[in-house]
Amino acid sequence: MIEEGDSSRIIQDDIIKTINKHPNAGWTAAQSPYFANYTVNNSTLLLLLVLHTSKTFISCLFGGLKIILPFRSKKKNPPVQIAQFKHILGVKPTPHSVLSDVPAKTYSRSLMLPKEFDARVTVARVGRLVLWSVSRINISLSVNDLLACCGFMCGDGCDGGYPIMAWRYFVQNGVVTDECDPYFDQVGCKHPGCEPAYPTPACEKKCKVQNQVWLEKKHFSVNAYRVNSDPHDIMAEVYQNGPVEVAFTVYEDFAHYKSGVYKHITGGMMGGHAVKLIGWGTADAGEDYWLLANQWNRGWGDDGYFKIVRGQNECGIEEDVVAGMPSTKNMVRNYDSAFGKAIV
Repeated sequence: MIEEGDSSRIIQDDIIKTINKHPNAGWTAAQSPYFANYTVNNSTLLLLLVLHTSKTFISCLFGGLKIILPFRSKKKNPPVQIAQFKHILGVKPTPHSVLSDVPAKTYSRSLMLPKEFDARVTVARVGRLVLWSVSRINISLSVNDLLACCGFMCGDGCDGGYPIMAWRYFVQNGVVTDECDPYFDQVGCKHPGCEPAYPTPACEKKCKVQNQVWLEKKHFSVNAYRVNSDPHDIMAEVYQNGPVEVAFTVYEDFAHYKSGVYKHITGGMMGGHAVKLIGWGTADAGEDYWLLANQWNRGWGDDGYFKIVRGQNECGIEEDVVAGMPSTKNMVRNYDSAFGKAIV
């Protein structure tokens, strides 16, 4: 097990052997090229970059109209800028005082749901995936806006944050396009960002592209809400409205995931992480699972995706489920003339 302050590699042969020899693991471990140079260093690994939360939360909103925050470097195999696993982990536990006024959606048990569902290939019936008459619009939203400008509302910038508060920022303040306030260039990070030697980037509220107006480049969510932790409610939300954001606890063995249905087998706790839940199913061995998209590039896991045990709140995966519905504000202004009107 990695100790606090350890600078050893996050990928460990002993963990791989333990998983692959375990008779009841249900998943396969392997070396991950994404983490080839990652080490564990200095702290307890429970910090969340708000930008990593944001990377998931807006990408799940739309189908035909795609709103995506960039979560992959534009280089195929980017060099490790921060050789520390902690800098991609750590959702902070949301204070109960914050959650007390956040509605939690539930669904009738009479709603019939399929035995398996994958939002990548199945269009949800209503909501996030069919709100628009346009069919081929891709809008990348600014990581930097959320990270730098949300402030204490979302948490502590590079030192962590709360998924539901990122959604609330999206409702109340909106998020500009990545073209307006970019975080990445053709090489990778355009500015130091959240490296240990640098503070959270400054919030400038000014588009980097000439002739673009900050407020006109904002896009919004209508609402921000939680989904009840019962698996039926989570499945119903994804089925009705599209993918949701979930937070869970990451252990050492998760970095080694390659395929199968993940459950924690060995290793210490690394921190919290936010990902996109896009479906569910049942493995050949009879184990129910959730299907999720991670942000660790396609070289990790099953082409960037993973499955985790469903119905047992594995690693807290069913405890913190959040989502929202898209707004037409600024969308009609920017795209109506070229692509047609939005359908509310």
